[in-house]
Amino acid sequence: MTSTNVVDPYGDDPVPETAPVRRGEDLNWKVIEDFLRQELPDDVDASGSFMVQQFPNGAANLTYLISFGETELVLRRPPFGTLAPGAHDMAREYKVLSRLWKIFPKAPRAFVFTDDASIAGSDMFVMERRSGEVIRGVIPHSMRHHVDLGRRIGFALTDAISEFHLLDPSDVGLENLGKPDGFAERQVRGWKKRWDLVTDERYDAIMGEIHRKLSDSIPTPQRVSFVHNDLKLDNCMFRPDNPDEVEAIFDWDMTTLGDPLIDLGTLLNYWPDPDDDPEVTRGGHDGLGSVGLPKRSEIVEHYAQVSGLDLSHIGWYEAFGQWKTATVLQQLHYRWKVGDSKDERMALIADVIPKFTETALALLS
Repeated sequence: MTSTNVVDPYGDDPVPETAPVRRGEDLNWKVIEDFLRQELPDDVDASGSFMVQQFPNGAANLTYLISFGETELVLRRPPFGTLAPGAHDMAREYKVLSRLWKIFPKAPRAFVFTDDASIAGSDMFVMERRSGEVIRGVIPHSMRHHVDLGRRIGFALTDAISEFHLLDPSDVGLENLGKPDGFAERQVRGWKKRWDLVTDERYDAIMGEIHRKLSDSIPTPQRVSFVHNDLKLDNCMFRPDNPDEVEAIFDWDMTTLGDPLIDLGTLLNYWPDPDDDPEVTRGGHDGLGSVGLPKRSEIVEHYAQVSGLDLSHIGWYEAFGQWKTATVLQQLHYRWKVGDSKDERMALIADVIPKFTETALALLS
């Protein structure tokens, strides 16, 4: 997200999906093993030998690969230290994923949740592991043979988002997951509070200006739907043989009910465009701009056709996404600064905030 490395998406090797657990991020694995062998449902085989690795490519919640012999599961818990209000909500993520898979196969099934801190040091839950490829800045070797890969995965993701936004939450008992009335207003207020908790005087004035502009021009929602709240390409998985359909979507801890265009604005915020100024940072990965993805305007047009929504105010939603991402970058840096995170990637991650604030202001002008 923050480096200027030259990446060849079809020539370089992708970063491995799993790795040994980072220093300082081990849990009490014996306690967790005993707990899971007892609590996992009968249709999950937990009889094999227990092993742990970490998914190291995320930046917030701690995510681990748990193996019982050939059975592979995913354990998630919040990061160590003080948590931002409303973030890293494992109970919410478990509630969503224990039900949503029944009507939306792209959502992994969650099996077990506990809020007993003696197990993993905090709330945690365990879900199924999906098989496939996550596309960051480098295309996995198993997918390089596909023609027009970038355009196909781009439109597949747009279709998946549209499908998700047309679901009826009441079909799986999630109609009370959020409070749709005033959703966008609460989002703006809430992210301003999050910024204030980790504030950096270098960026305070510009972040405050963007907040005022966003607050003064909130669009009227056209529909109430599920909102994932962190939809982006690297929160999705594809099967190597099928770039035309998303296999799975991850990171559901902020899912709620509200204006679906918040999700589209988040996606556009992270989406590189062939016409972008190379000096303007987007929230993706090095190399992603050379994958051959559709333009942002094409994503907007495609979503509008599938959803039937009027996207004339999509610039507001994209600007909100840029401003929110700037806040997330500062949160990640602050956690490293105070010693709550051992991830050295976070040392300089906030240095690109001005690129996000410049883009947000341009979209709101």
